[in-house]
Amino acid sequence: MKLCRFLDSQNRVHTGVLSDDDKVLDLAPAEVSSITTLLEAADPLKRLAAIARSPLPRLDLSEVRLLSPVERQEIWAVGVTYLRSKSARMEESDFSASAYDRVYDAERPELFFKALPEKVIGPGDSVGIRGDATWSVPEPELALVLNSRGTLVGFTIGNDMSSRDIEGENLLYLPQAKVYDRSCAIGPCILIGRTEEEARQWAIHLRIRRAGEEVFSGKTSVGQIKRSFDELRQFTCRSQTFPHGVVLLTGTGIVPADDFTLEAGDTVRITIDGIGTLENPVVRV
Repeated sequence: MKLCRFLDSQNRVHTGVLSDDDKVLDLAPAEVSSITTLLEAADPLKRLAAIARSPLPRLDLSEVRLLSPVERQEIWAVGVTYLRSKSARMEESDFSASAYDRVYDAERPELFFKALPEKVIGPGDSVGIRGDATWSVPEPELALVLNSRGTLVGFTIGNDMSSRDIEGENLLYLPQAKVYDRSCAIGPCILIGRTEEEARQWAIHLRIRRAGEEVFSGKTSVGQIKRSFDELRQFTCRSQTFPHGVVLLTGTGIVPADDFTLEAGDTVRITIDGIGTLENPVVRV
């Protein structure tokens, strides 16, 4: 099932379930006002299935505005999990090349903080490229959704926007390259009830349009992620507590050519099989 958050016609926030026929099941009459409450249940899928059997309003997707499914969860990210990502990061700078080469094969993964929940961008909202960057790219990623107990309870789509020129100048500039206004988009829903084995069969697609024309497209497979989801989960939760859970971006395997950079007015469209599509226009911030 696909959990979502949305605004109704009176701009009230609701929790819902997205169906495959572009309908939204409104969970408000069942007194479900929080995605987090469902994710914290002992068996989220069983709890949601029981709720969904109730006579609940079904709204057309065109009647609502989808929001990011993030509530109070922190957003973290893991890097250099795909071989293509390792190669691209090494190409950014000779100065940083050996570090990226080593972390790809190291026991400990690269982990970094990405965004506060209130700074996450949802479907249709604008993602940002830094005003002081000259080489900006989207990073389409599968995101793992963990509850406060560190249990993997769902999957969603993430866009880990990145300023490659800033990161390539010096490894210590990573926070500036990765963490800024509108640098993280997540949505359109959280898919629950699927396993890692199923997720590794999914493809990730990226399409970028400019002035009505497609200027880049790429595809990779979730199965290309080197580390297991359980390994990523364990390292993320090691010596950490997440009272409201955490969303973990798992790295990108789609890297545009070095002569490509995003421009204001572009549209970034990320699709992951089984989950859906996250689409955002681009603005300069």
